[in-house]
Amino acid sequence: MTPKKQILLYGANGYTGQLIIRFAKEKNISLIIAGRTEKSVQALAEKYNFEYRIFSIDNINVIADNLSDILVVIHAAGPFSRTAQPMVEACLQTSTHYIDINGDLSVFEMIKKYDQRATDAGVMLLPGAGFDVVPTDCIAMQLKKQMPDAVSLKLGFITKGSGGLSHGTATTMAEKLGEGGAARKKGKIVHIPLGHASKNVNIKGRNYFCMTIPWGDVATAYYSTGIPDIETYIRVPKWAYWVLRLQGFFNWILRRKVVRKIIQNKINARPPGPTDEQREKSSIYVWGEAFNQKGDLCTARLICKEGYTFTALSCLWISVKITDGKFKHGYQTPSLAYGEKMVYEIEGSTPL
Repeated sequence: MTPKKQILLYGANGYTGQLIIRFAKEKNISLIIAGRTEKSVQALAEKYNFEYRIFSIDNINVIADNLSDILVVIHAAGPFSRTAQPMVEACLQTSTHYIDINGDLSVFEMIKKYDQRATDAGVMLLPGAGFDVVPTDCIAMQLKKQMPDAVSLKLGFITKGSGGLSHGTATTMAEKLGEGGAARKKGKIVHIPLGHASKNVNIKGRNYFCMTIPWGDVATAYYSTGIPDIETYIRVPKWAYWVLRLQGFFNWILRRKVVRKIIQNKINARPPGPTDEQREKSSIYVWGEAFNQKGDLCTARLICKEGYTFTALSCLWISVKITDGKFKHGYQTPSLAYGEKMVYEIEGSTPL
């Protein structure tokens, strides 16, 4: 049997994919880069002196042929609602470990259904290996260990600086327009209005206004901690929160194909993502609060690099761990696979 090679990055020509390539080269991590567009992938391969492969993910057997000698895939080609399942199926066929940069709740839940098959195949499936959901998942596990009897969990993040979204992230968000928010109640994911709740979060003596969003931890933090009630938050201007409170009146418009097409055209006309300077000037506070039945409160805080930078660094860190033989079989969250302190192994992450 031919020994498996190391790491294949699929979606190499996307914004986050290119960041992963750059950081891998800086850290002397060998990659095989892949995608469906030969011209752009080949150019990247020649620039960074990496091997490359060209294949689409429309056919599981084609994917499997390209993964037969691969140890771990970094899947960075969204929208994951369309691309994750065939890649996971191919990974199970070839005993290839799978990580991705997904942030879609439905995709986390879909991949969770493969837990037993992955365990039987000796494969780790770890979706959300980037900013969504590594820092918040580690905060969740920290809180669970500090308060084992916690029944309610609130997680969120506060961006310092700006830079905007990559095309891939913006496209995923556009596909979800008009669909509202989500939280976990009594262990079940429930659909609720986007921004159904708000709160002020104090970090270093300053209050930040935050509202609920359907972040990945609504899916994953439950598997990490078993805490039945989970809400996730993001910092927003108050005016934006009050506009979103009216969303029920116009969600039907946002769900129309013609409206989504107009928005997608505007996304395509924007820069591919934040500049290096914007990323370097940005950072993110991540926070969490846990409550038990008595109403006792436990908190945790950390600061980390800007989201795209963190994602690239985190995916490479996890991939190297896998090549070193450090992984768990089946469906995993970051903290279940590597512990609640793994976030501090990612460059630029420190507790507050």
